[in-house]
Amino acid sequence: MALDPDAFYAHALEAADAEQRLPLSRMTMWDVAPFDQDGLRVAPLRPPELPEPSRHDEDPATCRTCTREDGVWTNERWRLTRIGGCGVPLVMMLIPRAHHDMGDLPDDLAAELGVLIAHLTRHVEALPNISRCHVYRVGDGGAHLHIWLFARPLGQGQLYGSWLPVWDDLLPEYPDDLAQRDAETVARALTESYSG
Repeated sequence: MALDPDAFYAHALEAADAEQRLPLSRMTMWDVAPFDQDGLRVAPLRPPELPEPSRHDEDPATCRTCTREDGVWTNERWRLTRIGGCGVPLVMMLIPRAHHDMGDLPDDLAAELGVLIAHLTRHVEALPNISRCHVYRVGDGGAHLHIWLFARPLGQGQLYGSWLPVWDDLLPEYPDDLAQRDAETVARALTESYSG
């Protein structure tokens, strides 16, 4: 059984300094980390907040995600949107049209999600000058399931792995017209390859 919130907090503080700051993570020593360790500090660990604050769109009756119709690709069950203002070449989000989170996604939609992610990964990685498509599900900010897809630019190995969303936030905004064109290319390819 997992530690309860207070026990987890106490366990974590055993490794913290007098200011309740944990040591820098091993990840900050990776050569792909976007920060120099010199001068970098971990924020103080705050005690647990219970109950946890609600996520956005918990109630299906008022969920803004359920009512949105925009997207570069849609069908009766899914919507694919492009996220603007990003630093990497392309960031998209795949969202079920019905109000679900990962834990309550019906088996038929879960199976379809897997197929869609495979198709989208192929199409993003087929774009010129894109090396990889990173796929993320976080789930802490919004209650309506949303799967993130990040395109890692070719040759930028420093943007490798789990640091990619951080690098995306640090990089200057990628040209919007190019990202939109690539999103439309992915959407066309998905329309041609996916018959679900």
